[in-house]
Amino acid sequence: MHVLYVHQNFPAQFGHIAHHLVQKLGWKCSFLSETPGGTVGGIEKIQYKLQGGATKQNHFCSRTFENTVWHCDGAYHALKKRPDVRPDLIVGHSGFGSTLFLRELFPEVPVINFFEYFYKPHDQESDMDFRRDLGWHVPEMKYLRSYCRNAMILLDLQNCQLGYTPTDFQAGKFPVEYQSKLRRIFDGVDRSVYHGFNEELRPPVSGRGDRTVCGIQVPADYRIISYCSRGFESMRGFDIFMRSVKLITQQYERVKVIIVGTDRIAYGGDEQYLNGYKTFKEWVLAREQPFDLSNVAFVGRQDPRELARLMAMADLHIYLTVPFVLSWSMMDALSCGATVLASDTAPVREMIREGENGLLADFFSPEAFAEKALRVLQNPDEYRPLGRAAERMIEERYSLDAVLPQMLAMYEEAQRMDTGVRKNTPMPSEPAIPPPPPLPVVTGQANLSRQQPPAPGPIQAKVTPVQKRSPFRG
Repeated sequence: MHVLYVHQNFPAQFGHIAHHLVQKLGWKCSFLSETPGGTVGGIEKIQYKLQGGATKQNHFCSRTFENTVWHCDGAYHALKKRPDVRPDLIVGHSGFGSTLFLRELFPEVPVINFFEYFYKPHDQESDMDFRRDLGWHVPEMKYLRSYCRNAMILLDLQNCQLGYTPTDFQAGKFPVEYQSKLRRIFDGVDRSVYHGFNEELRPPVSGRGDRTVCGIQVPADYRIISYCSRGFESMRGFDIFMRSVKLITQQYERVKVIIVGTDRIAYGGDEQYLNGYKTFKEWVLAREQPFDLSNVAFVGRQDPRELARLMAMADLHIYLTVPFVLSWSMMDALSCGATVLASDTAPVREMIREGENGLLADFFSPEAFAEKALRVLQNPDEYRPLGRAAERMIEERYSLDAVLPQMLAMYEEAQRMDTGVRKNTPMPSEPAIPPPPPLPVVTGQANLSRQQPPAPGPIQAKVTPVQKRSPFRG
């Protein structure tokens, strides 16, 4: 069995699955991405390159589609040069549209697409309109663009045999016409990395000594709060988090707040509203001055195993998100047995039940986050059952071991389905349409109005070539 995975990046959502299939089941897996080729853990990496992308000459609303077409083009030409690659199944990320043209190379190979999100304007349970509290005006053009951002996603929904999406919240965003194609299968948490270390890193308060994690020394009588986000941005509630931290550290001095992530904006358009500040982090801290950061550590990106140690050592992990794609970091923290305090938003509520396996607070209330956080910090041992319940939930329902049987069942289901295309088989022709009857001959002056205009000459179209440049990040 040979599975070809397609994603802009490696390993993304597919690397750990491919590794398992190669190492445990003896399957052959190839991975097509923009990253350099080679072999990693028995997985052959094939690189594709973009030969173009959207420019300023493209309409603002069509730039996302223009970029995804160039991904289709790059994937197609990379594999066209590799006739030795003959997959039995193609699995790709729909957000980049990279599998669409592969139907031409592999007409009989079923395609499964991973779908993350379907954009909807003017939806309070969606990302665009949720942060009304900031008072940021959303330009009309962004609403118009949202109608176009689903173009490649819709083509992939039509082209694939099956699709899957990680949560019910995400699945519910997609059109009802395609729901029969979609399966709900989570990406899978790698429990070999993200686990609770049998509580060894988070002993009862009475048995703790000095600790070091992510390069930060933590005295024995200090608590730890962890936070992780790929980028510090409004969509992940970084500003609400920092306002909560300010309240927490003012009332509880013996705490180390360890923040993992990069000072960039991964989602949304925060940079348009920062009034001269370079990053959202700078903008937030400037608004919160004075802010005592003596016990707040920004530690940048961390190796997954060190991140797991932090989450398994923390007394509290805080996570916020608007209604959008759920972050891996929250699920990783739950898998590490952390007591997680998260925003009471739709994607989070699907995973966390208040008082059973975690805590929830109003997204817009730093005071509510601070109040619950202080309760945990004052007596973290009391809240350990929540973390243990969270770890059991991940192990039983969302771990790699739990989701792989579902994934394999979907792979087998797709292979049983007819692609509807056969190589070297001509497409059925449309039925012949009889020519229209001749027009009646009309004499006299009345016939002048019915005379056909002269046939137009060839159209001289002015074509502006697409500039070879980095794709516009829409």
